[in-house]
Amino acid sequence: MLRKGQNGSFTKVITAEDIRNYADVVGDTNPIHINKEAALAKGFEKQIAHGMLVGSLISTTLGTVFPGEGTIYLEQNLKFLKPVYEGEKITIMVMVEEVLQSEKGIYKLQTNAENETGKKVVEGYAVIKYTNSTEVKI
Repeated sequence: MLRKGQNGSFTKVITAEDIRNYADVVGDTNPIHINKEAALAKGFEKQIAHGMLVGSLISTTLGTVFPGEGTIYLEQNLKFLKPVYEGEKITIMVMVEEVLQSEKGIYKLQTNAENETGKKVVEGYAVIKYTNSTEVKI
């Protein structure tokens, strides 16, 4: 069982290759993500990462770091606060905010992302179901 206040984090540098691969996988080839000149024309410093690329790192954190294996996503809310640029180091922080249904292992977690200067770039929450059993049931 998880307890209020428990937390974990995951850090990754967002590369141009990450952005390009994400664009290829999901089909979002908006030029602000893959073309520096297009991004500059829209007022950005350089091409920006897809918001959902950054958001997907929350899934990485939940499924592999905290709470880890056995986590099932039920809901995610995201608010994109600042652009994330190629080369930025992003830290995902998750924390148990509320035990919703302890008997079913359902929890609400704060899910935030900060850049290397400590500025919050994404904030939100996730609702998850978690069991620490390593047995996989299909």
